[in-house]
Amino acid sequence: MNKVTVIGAGFVGATAAQRILEKELADVVLLDVVEGLAQGKALDMMQSTSVEGFTTNIVGTTNYADTKKSDIVVITAGLARKPGMTRDDLQAKNAEIVGGIVSEVVRYSPESIIIVVTNPLDVMTYMTLKKSGFPASRVIGMAGVLDSARYAYFLSVETKVPANEIQAMVLGGHGDLMVPLPKYTLIKGKPVTEIIPAEKLNAINVRTQNGGVEIVNLLKTGSAYYAPSSSAVAMVEAILKDSGKVLPCCAYLSGEYGFQNVYCGVPVRLTRNGVDKVIELQLTPEEKEALKRSVAQVTEQVGKLKI
Repeated sequence: MNKVTVIGAGFVGATAAQRILEKELADVVLLDVVEGLAQGKALDMMQSTSVEGFTTNIVGTTNYADTKKSDIVVITAGLARKPGMTRDDLQAKNAEIVGGIVSEVVRYSPESIIIVVTNPLDVMTYMTLKKSGFPASRVIGMAGVLDSARYAYFLSVETKVPANEIQAMVLGGHGDLMVPLPKYTLIKGKPVTEIIPAEKLNAINVRTQNGGVEIVNLLKTGSAYYAPSSSAVAMVEAILKDSGKVLPCCAYLSGEYGFQNVYCGVPVRLTRNGVDKVIELQLTPEEKEALKRSVAQVTEQVGKLKI
């Protein structure tokens, strides 16, 4: 049986663990530094086995030794944004938290694939690469799946077409400068630009860029977790099933799209080895410029890290 460790038993981590269990993708170790939190949530999930019918198992712990030989480690631990807080505000504290986690992951699961969910996503993924010493193919950030899922939903609301019939694509950093790609976004096989007027489509693009902020402002005391957990589990599933599925993820670029030594949201093929290939799309000059601005923002923030 596959083994997946989820670090952080907050809303994102616990919901991701639940989805992995119920999809029967792997046995799960849920780890949190707060004594009893992961253990209690794991016990609660296991008490649903007779109702939900899954045969996988979850263990809650505070001990990294329990995570030994994990196939995948999903890092969700960190501070969540509060109203008025930007992703950048989180960086210093979450870098400290994630850095400590990565050291333990390397110690106990040196062959694992790491999926980073903690914000600011692109920066934390880069730091994880440098801290772990893993090949870049085994350090991936969860962002593009979530951003594209939000885009698909907002397009679904506008067109009344079910979101699962919309193929959405968003590139760039996970933040205000992400780059929705209308020409690669298909609704029942047709480009969205042929279906939605430009002015309305631009408004949807902006709403997608601010998708996380909108939820933070509504919740007031937390941030999104249903869609982020679902997006992370989509990556876990593609990797464990060795599916070769193409998903937009935060991946390391070494020349692709004209960028070097940076993490950025791009479509990638996921296999049992992690990122098998970065898929390069043909971009318009305007899209290239928007992606350049997004990458520049990530690079600037990475420069503030103390690695």
